[in-house]
Amino acid sequence: MGKTLATVLWCIGATMVAFLITQPINIQAHLIAGCIVVVVLTIIKIARPAGPWRQVFLAMGTAIVLRYVYWRTTSTLPPINQPENFIPGLILYLAEMYSVAMLGLSLFTVADPLDRPAAPRFPPKDLPTVDVFVPTYNEDKSILAVTLAAAKAIDYPPEKLRVYLLDDGGTDQKCNATDPSAAVAAQRRRAELQALCAGLDCHYLTRARNEHAKAGNLNVALGHTFGDLVAVFDADHAPTKDFLKETVGYFVADPKLFLVQTPHFFINPDPLEHNLETFERMPSENEQFYGVVQRGLDKWNAAFFCGSAALISRRALQVTNGFSGQSITEDCETALELHARGWNSVYVSKPLIAGLQPETFATFIGQRSRWAQGMIQIMLLKNPAFRRGLTMPQRICYMSSPLFWFFPFARLTFLFSPLLYLFFGLQIFQASGTEFAAYTSTYMVVNLMIQNYLYGKYRWPWISELYEYIQSIYLFRAIVSVLMNPRKPTFKVTAKGETLDEAQISELGWPFYVTFLLLLAGLGMTIWRIYAQPYTADITLVVGGWNVFNLIMAGAALGVVSERRNLRRAPRVRLDRRGEIIIGDVVVPAMIEDGSMGGVKVRPVGEPAEELRSGEMIVLRFETKTPLPTDELPLIIRSIARDEEGIHLGCQPTLSSPVHYRLIADLVYSDSAQWMRFQGGRRKGIGVLAGTLIYLWWALYQTVRGIGFLMRRRREAARAAPAAQRKPA
Repeated sequence: MGKTLATVLWCIGATMVAFLITQPINIQAHLIAGCIVVVVLTIIKIARPAGPWRQVFLAMGTAIVLRYVYWRTTSTLPPINQPENFIPGLILYLAEMYSVAMLGLSLFTVADPLDRPAAPRFPPKDLPTVDVFVPTYNEDKSILAVTLAAAKAIDYPPEKLRVYLLDDGGTDQKCNATDPSAAVAAQRRRAELQALCAGLDCHYLTRARNEHAKAGNLNVALGHTFGDLVAVFDADHAPTKDFLKETVGYFVADPKLFLVQTPHFFINPDPLEHNLETFERMPSENEQFYGVVQRGLDKWNAAFFCGSAALISRRALQVTNGFSGQSITEDCETALELHARGWNSVYVSKPLIAGLQPETFATFIGQRSRWAQGMIQIMLLKNPAFRRGLTMPQRICYMSSPLFWFFPFARLTFLFSPLLYLFFGLQIFQASGTEFAAYTSTYMVVNLMIQNYLYGKYRWPWISELYEYIQSIYLFRAIVSVLMNPRKPTFKVTAKGETLDEAQISELGWPFYVTFLLLLAGLGMTIWRIYAQPYTADITLVVGGWNVFNLIMAGAALGVVSERRNLRRAPRVRLDRRGEIIIGDVVVPAMIEDGSMGGVKVRPVGEPAEELRSGEMIVLRFETKTPLPTDELPLIIRSIARDEEGIHLGCQPTLSSPVHYRLIADLVYSDSAQWMRFQGGRRKGIGVLAGTLIYLWWALYQTVRGIGFLMRRRREAARAAPAAQRKPA
């Protein structure tokens, strides 16, 4: 009876909303109503009242969005007998409707994200056995050493924990390659990693052939191991000491649980954050997904496997004969298969690993192309919308993720549509300037407010648009490729730990400069049209303003592809841990200020008794969080600086023994609390107005920086050219 009544009330409410949305009102009335809604939404956002006000906020915002959709559908499409206007006009309309649909899917997914209680605790005798898998292909030995050492340090009964390195770079196929140099490299890699695993008390596994990429590697390992649960960490994802403490208990409590996923937390900036210098000030791009979206999916039992930082039930994997590998995103595909068979998932919103992001724009685009192609493969080959076994909310959730990756079509349409009017006079949007401003402005403001309300601490205004733009030009081609042949894409490992010896314009940067010049020409055409055709000034101003918005975004992108130097293979992490340094026979108290695999910054407390010199060997001693054979890490002094706090020593660890990697892992990567503090320091919600002003300042500065960078590069190239080539004929 209760469900029937709720259904009736929903139908009545939907009918009333549809009636109100479709009522004909004049422009002034719509503008007044829109302004009233904006004021009410602002009050709710600032006051944050308890009770049903979140739903009121979203309902009022949705009403304005749907009002815009109704007006856009019924009043603005060009006549079909004008194909030169109708065809591009229809493309623009479909791009807008796609954006509205994705907003609707977002509202469904994250309207009420789930905050799970901590995992229940059980005595050690009741805990399951765990196999840790670290799949690798071509990653550097030092990166693997830290990840393996961190995995060995996880707080768990040692008799129930085994760590495996799954080496796809040293397979029999590669060791016996026809190319002698490639074969020798693979043999050398296998020997080095076998020795590394022996030193760290881990287990080395490889296989005969490189088949089915990462999924195949994991599945071969499943056949050689026996743990009740499988933890998967990418080669550059070092787990914290409490990873299993925060995840295992859910499996003991729920026998139908197949997955506990945790966030991918990164200690280095992506190319946008590095080149715009926003890493320590602004929430990272992935925080919207891991901070809100996965929690929203978790509410509908649809949180999915993200390839790493996860714990999975072996019993569940046996149902599907291991990890699925039909697509190049084996993680989400595996989760889909198991959700469809009635298994459950859990998402823990706490950073329990520290990973590395792509350092260059080219590798960033390569990674995102793989993600986009893999998710669209799942949509085409697995069809979640009609998959048996999924609940309706799960179907919606599994469709929302692949559909998101079609954003390049919409983003490029929005980018170039204004130019069709400015350059060719095409009327692809049938509305006066007043109508356009009244309906579109209220829709855009409300849309921004909804997103800011849902993601305020996790995504600042306009940043999503910038991320989408810098990806769209290259993802468009990747998406078209997978649509034409869904089985064509192949898995490609993303390079990590790259460095840039000098600043450069990315090899993928030239389309962004061309686009900027094209939009700048559009600004010139706007000025010309206002002067030459004053009778169309209202629509020209509106379309020209749209083009200026695109120009601002394109200018910000110039800063993204103007890549700054990056000399560190391993990013430094703020530590603030107490310790002491041993200089000869003298022990001096010290603060360990920051550290990484490649360097440690130490501040002696007080003046050392003897003068320190660059190149001198010292020993750092600190209290470890896990029992280790030694607590002494040898360091070489590389730099000495002095400020009001005293001497600061920049030191390089001497990693001559496996225990030294374990010390670095304990020092830098063991404590999840430090990741939470860093993450919390960036999660500062800002409003639409403040976010817009910050974005405009960044865009202006990066435009100047990007253009200046290009001019300097050209001057340097000209100076480097032979003198004969610079002389006139």
